[in-house]
Amino acid sequence: MFSERQSEIIEKSIGIIANKGIQGLTIKNLSKEIGISEPAIYRHFESKTAILLALLSTFEDMADMLSLMMQNSKDTAIKKVEFVFNKMTEVFTETPSLVSVIFSEEIFKNEEVLKYKITGILNKNEETIENIIKIGQDSGDVRKDINYKNIALIFMGSLRLLVKRWDLNDYNFNLKAEGNNLIKSLQVIIAK
Repeated sequence: MFSERQSEIIEKSIGIIANKGIQGLTIKNLSKEIGISEPAIYRHFESKTAILLALLSTFEDMADMLSLMMQNSKDTAIKKVEFVFNKMTEVFTETPSLVSVIFSEEIFKNEEVLKYKITGILNKNEETIENIIKIGQDSGDVRKDINYKNIALIFMGSLRLLVKRWDLNDYNFNLKAEGNNLIKSLQVIIAK
């Protein structure tokens, strides 16, 4: 989908956002980081917004792939939610700079096209969890006395809080292990 240079620009953009915040992502800083001229960047992306859209597209692709995997999985709802939770903690553990982008939706509020894109990604992830929980309720794996949308929100909010705490504490605990402990507790709460 992206050329090698475009992928490099996206990767370096994530790093800049992680280290300097969204304000630090300028074409000038990006060109310095990569070691090419500013006009060279514009040959690959027409604007900073286009870079951010491309960056968000990679997250959108991940959300779509995860959704498809869960639709095709024969596992129970409990196992599916555990897989999603563990997959997300694994991705963040491997690439901590993603936290600064994924969980910083507020940085996109002033740019309508970016806001639309991040909202779509969040909605896709929420829909995936909701579908898993709803199917689990229908099959008897998940308790029915709590609305499936509320359960999905509890899962998503718990993941977000755990990852943000890990990020703000300079990654000083094992995210995968803590995530595994948390998902086991959440499973006890929702299991029938």
